[in-house]
Amino acid sequence: MNPREIDTTQRPFVLIWELTQACELACKHCRADAQSRRHPDELTTSEGKQFLDEVRRFDNGQLVVLSGGDPLARNDATELIDYGTDIGLRMTLTPSGTTSLTPERIQGLTDAGLRRMALSIDGGTAVTHDDFRQEQGSFEQTMRAARATQAADLPLQINTTVCAETVDELPAIRDLVADLGAVLWSVFFLVPVGRGRVLDPIAPERAERVMKWLYDVAHSAPFGVKTTEAPHYRRVTIEQGRGIDSPKRPSPDGIGRRMGITAGNGFAFVSHLGDVYPSGFLPQPAGNVLNESIVDIYRGSDLFRSLRDPDALRGKCGVCEYRYVCGGSRSRAFAYTRDPLESDPLCAYVPGEYNGPLPKQSFTPDEASSAD
Repeated sequence: MNPREIDTTQRPFVLIWELTQACELACKHCRADAQSRRHPDELTTSEGKQFLDEVRRFDNGQLVVLSGGDPLARNDATELIDYGTDIGLRMTLTPSGTTSLTPERIQGLTDAGLRRMALSIDGGTAVTHDDFRQEQGSFEQTMRAARATQAADLPLQINTTVCAETVDELPAIRDLVADLGAVLWSVFFLVPVGRGRVLDPIAPERAERVMKWLYDVAHSAPFGVKTTEAPHYRRVTIEQGRGIDSPKRPSPDGIGRRMGITAGNGFAFVSHLGDVYPSGFLPQPAGNVLNESIVDIYRGSDLFRSLRDPDALRGKCGVCEYRYVCGGSRSRAFAYTRDPLESDPLCAYVPGEYNGPLPKQSFTPDEASSAD
């Protein structure tokens, strides 16, 4: 399957299912505001399999990411991966770097058909990573899990959060990504939801410099680079002169990459309770999979349809000549303005024909709390 041939009005390229919000860690940036215990109303194993059956209606080979919290806090994660694989889905996993991620469990996940493992590294050393994750030993546990993933011949992805606290760590993290033999570095630019509301984002001008640096990394490193919640990276690559397609070799796990993905447009998120959101960072529900098919919600809900219309955007995003390849982070716009169609305040670019107000990366504590 060629990712570029996917019609994102009909199916997401990436569908994330938050299996649980339970997790041993209390990371500073956690979107889920993870808890120590599982919620009693999580989708059951049976309900989860019925949900995966509906996901299969999108088409053969639909990409499903099992997330959390820590998805391995559920003892049926391997069973769900095995089931999804059997019905033709491409199952991937984003577990927490905890003691639960043993070599034996990783091998079991691989045997069940897992296509890729994504681990998070947010500091170039044990000190900086563990401080961000607020768990002594998390860095070493993540390193052990990464090595076990390599030993299982399972493709490894590294996820990193970019905020004021981590931005200076990026060069050291880049070196770790290379040393670990990862196939992809996914660089996530902070959206202030969950615990992440207490973190400081980087300024738009700094974000622009980081993206230009990532562009250089993408064309020199032995791994692929993608940004999350920073679609204006596509504008940066265009302005740098090589277009939006990175000249990387195909992904060895067959998952591939797809440009032009934003919340609700090629991307969907299902919570542990079955609520469907355009993104986990855009907590505005469009339905629930216990009452309605995920296919119908994705294709037909007013919220998802509006997010797939670049001409519906407001502010400078609405007149930007890059809106068809970028469109800005709808999640960040929602976090700061409560309107997912407003302009993305992290983008430093101002279209030449725009003379209106510029978005701001600020909100009051009361406004922030309303994101719950």
